[in-house]
Amino acid sequence: MRCHSQQPTAYEATPIVGSSTDDLQTEPSILKPGKFDLETRSLILDFLGHYPPCSCEYSFVNLFCWQNLYRYSWFFYENRLVVHDDRSQTLFMPIGEDLTPEEMFALSQKAVAAGLSGNIGLVPESYVDIWQDLDRYFSITSDRDAADYVYRTEELVELKGNKLHKKKNLIAQFKRAYPDYSIHPINETDCKDLMKFEQGLLEGRSSVPSSLVEESEAMTMAFSHWDDLGLRGLVLRVKDRIAAFAVFSPLSSDTWDVHFEKADVAFKGAAQMINYETARFLEGTAGFINREQDLGIQGLRQAKLSYAPHALIEPYFLVPKLDLRSH
Repeated sequence: MRCHSQQPTAYEATPIVGSSTDDLQTEPSILKPGKFDLETRSLILDFLGHYPPCSCEYSFVNLFCWQNLYRYSWFFYENRLVVHDDRSQTLFMPIGEDLTPEEMFALSQKAVAAGLSGNIGLVPESYVDIWQDLDRYFSITSDRDAADYVYRTEELVELKGNKLHKKKNLIAQFKRAYPDYSIHPINETDCKDLMKFEQGLLEGRSSVPSSLVEESEAMTMAFSHWDDLGLRGLVLRVKDRIAAFAVFSPLSSDTWDVHFEKADVAFKGAAQMINYETARFLEGTAGFINREQDLGIQGLRQAKLSYAPHALIEPYFLVPKLDLRSH
């Protein structure tokens, strides 16, 4: 499970603009950031290829599909890639060689000068451990709601042990109840049917949380650009009815990210079945599967924990101590 953390590399991104302290009040790279579009996909992917992220937040697919909801943008700063989440007013931890805490604070000041909060999220634990003077510049808190759930692919296939016994039973029940089920890779021609399936799941609820409405919008972006985004996925059918589907893509050389996963509760065990089939599909390609975050939603947290994750990657959140600006 490879993540960027002070990895030596000969790669250097070409700075789009200067970032000296002289232009603190008019930092153009922060005031006029770039958007995540298909034209910049290869550039972003190349950068992330040299600095593999652990957090699913850095996946180009997620940045592209959720950008309208979170108003994501990006810019280069001192040869690092920085993402800004305008909805939560947070900069992502810069991708690239580590900035020192003092340099990170300088970036935070520029963000504040540009009218942003200066807060920095998705900071890995390794950075907090290495830079002991970080608390001189920032207040540091862990961000459990943004923790990524990472599983060993082979463990999701084998489902060994008492903790996963119930999952195995539900899969067996599904196979017995629906012996005519089929599992197929998703292609672009399936996307329209899958969106209808997703809309049907929403319409079948007595009330729909805003989080599911937003997820459906992001899903529409994914299905509308299926081939362009290089997405992969599986659809589980019982005869001609869709029972479940999963959408995924590579996050790093050994980790794949499951972006969306939906199942019809009318088919008992369908949710466990699509999870199992996804792991089977990726076994041999990905050593690990990132099943993203729970966002503090209790039911989702319980479901993700029930699969006994190999790692729970909990990032840190930095709030600048702005009284240092005059020092």
